[in-house]
Amino acid sequence: MSEHDSGLLVVPPSWRGDVSAEHDLVEEVIRINGYDELPTVPLPRPSMPKPLLTPGQRRASWVRRQLAARGLVETVTWSFLPSATAKLFGGGASEMHLANPISSDLDAMRPSVLPNLVSAAGRNADRGFKDLGLFEIGPQFDGPEPGQQRQVAAGIRAGRAVPRHWKELTRLVDVFDAKADLLAAIAAAGANPDSFQVVAGAPGWYHPGRSGTLKLGNKPVAHFGELHPGTLGALDVKGPVVAFELFLEALPPQKAKATKAKPALKLSPFQPLERDFAFVLDATVSADQVVRAARNADKALVADVAVFDLYEGPNVGEGKKSIAITAALQPTEKTLTDEEIEAVGKKIVDAVVKATGGVLRS
Repeated sequence: MSEHDSGLLVVPPSWRGDVSAEHDLVEEVIRINGYDELPTVPLPRPSMPKPLLTPGQRRASWVRRQLAARGLVETVTWSFLPSATAKLFGGGASEMHLANPISSDLDAMRPSVLPNLVSAAGRNADRGFKDLGLFEIGPQFDGPEPGQQRQVAAGIRAGRAVPRHWKELTRLVDVFDAKADLLAAIAAAGANPDSFQVVAGAPGWYHPGRSGTLKLGNKPVAHFGELHPGTLGALDVKGPVVAFELFLEALPPQKAKATKAKPALKLSPFQPLERDFAFVLDATVSADQVVRAARNADKALVADVAVFDLYEGPNVGEGKKSIAITAALQPTEKTLTDEEIEAVGKKIVDAVVKATGGVLRS
């Protein structure tokens, strides 16, 4: 070893072929002097790092966890599919065809996430797994230009919703299974499911009488329902298959959290009560209109509204139907008197009659 202006020149012995660089020499010095002689030096503490995920990525992660918790299995499928299948789901335009597809039958960009999920369900059914649920979060392509694609959370359920059991009756999946998955995904994304309106008019690959669209104002946010038998037949998949499509970017942005801490749970010490109402309405009036009107009649007291009965028959007349709802009233300041309960009930009846044109069934 010799010393010079810029440091030390060290020549290791011939039998130490493992010492070939500066860090090897440092290891030898530490080993000889003892590791306990090394001074303890704290690492520099940088400022709080910025979050790596965007709000959209965090929202997709929340939806992914919720759908998986509901028993759906996540899949990752190709972003392209046969052009004949794309036409079944509103796509297949010439500008969406691939110039150099990886396979001759994967020649178009997908206009929806559903066809690949339905095809996957068909392959599972061919192998004996007829009852299953799948979901995927990924893009669908509405055009060839940048920005003409949407991030979608889509899922399907096929076969039986309840497995065969000696104690319980089994049943096939239906439109309400898809709606329940969709509303759970919306809630997981940080939006209020009650703020959306359910209307008819789902795309043509859904069953026209067993499907719906969720809107926020005039903007479609999601579709759900039973897939059309013709669509399933073209894909060679046996039904029923129910599905939903949630356009994540169409959801309202999350509100900034308040700086002042709020209690996580607010419970009322007063006992809730329920009141039932039945209305005779035109057959074209949706149950959602009744529920929304009743819920908004008194937002301070009406905690929840649910439909528990539907009747169509000679007792209500042709072109009419009867919908019965139960309204849960939750006082927060005092126990309600009989007069106050009657007043809230009148508010609910008046709100439903005004919104739907129906009458209280006697």
